[in-house]
Amino acid sequence: MGGGPVGACLARAARGLRVALVSHVAHERRAPRIPPSGQFDARAYALSPGNVAFLREIGVWDALTPERLNPVRAMRVFGDDGASCIEFDAYRAGVPELAWIVEDGALQDALWGGIGAEVFAPTECQDLNFQNEIVLLTLRDGRTLQGKLIVGADGANSFVRRMAGIEVREKDYGQTAVVANFFCEKPHADTAWQWFQGGPVLALLPLPGSQVSMVWSLASKQAQRVAGLEPEALCREVETASRGMLGALRLASPQKSYPLRRLSARRLVATGIALVGDAGHVIHPLAGQGLNLGLQDVRVLAQVLAGREPLRDVGDARLLRRYERSRAEPILAMDAMIDGLFALFSAGNPLVHRLRNAGLNLTDRVAVLKNILVRQAMR
Repeated sequence: MGGGPVGACLARAARGLRVALVSHVAHERRAPRIPPSGQFDARAYALSPGNVAFLREIGVWDALTPERLNPVRAMRVFGDDGASCIEFDAYRAGVPELAWIVEDGALQDALWGGIGAEVFAPTECQDLNFQNEIVLLTLRDGRTLQGKLIVGADGANSFVRRMAGIEVREKDYGQTAVVANFFCEKPHADTAWQWFQGGPVLALLPLPGSQVSMVWSLASKQAQRVAGLEPEALCREVETASRGMLGALRLASPQKSYPLRRLSARRLVATGIALVGDAGHVIHPLAGQGLNLGLQDVRVLAQVLAGREPLRDVGDARLLRRYERSRAEPILAMDAMIDGLFALFSAGNPLVHRLRNAGLNLTDRVAVLKNILVRQAMR
């Protein structure tokens, strides 16, 4: 259930199983949704090398147009004192790249281009029931689907999670992310840039050619103002916020915005049910790890289902617990780290201000620690 990148990826990765993919959004096989040459989707992802390898394994990565992909070979993260900085470099870490930037539309086109599942889209779900280890999904048009397992890949407002009665812990960050693309005067040199701003966080990700993709997390009222700026005013404001690192900017795509919140499901599985991606966990985008976590869910769940004993159903609770146990620690660690960073760089205490910026500089000088951080982010 859910036709975004996580759901479509699982539908392709669940080999040897009969799969139905249900989505409220139309995903019929049609002309690509990616913008024309020279233009890029305003929403882009920084995919880890581990997830890129997985997408290559299931035949998705090679379906992407190489000219629309961009490697991240370095990353520079600035504190909010104007001087502190930590730099990550692929060459010094002994790896080809730290991540790959891919557009949302391009990724979804590649995923859906070779989908093998039976697709029910667009459609709305009306009811979900469980009878004698069978999952019954009733659609709004009266059709009923049945199977041994339903996977909720249907986002933060998951229908599957709600119908299964799985509780969540939620927190409103009080922020909204504004996204847009820009042409930049200076070359980005395959570098991802990030600025902590005492609460707000600005990130510029390298796109092919002379463009960058912006994700600016701002207090909701401020984000509303920024999202409504005219192109020239927006460019000048982003230039100032990025300290002119990329020179003069010119808007390449209209800005869009979406609210930010933290969400954690108390369970990822029950008999006949598994949650993946945002249905199970939503984190702040300051580290760009949301989709990476979701694709890691898919990797583990697909592996668990493929490795089940011959007589064990895919919806068996003990089988699904293997998936939940495997994902518990990585999800908790990432969630705690991101939420901790958000709290640390949002604190207004002067002592905390000095400590957090000193910590960036100290970490930047410890090569071993930096390499450990790089290796973790590459999974």
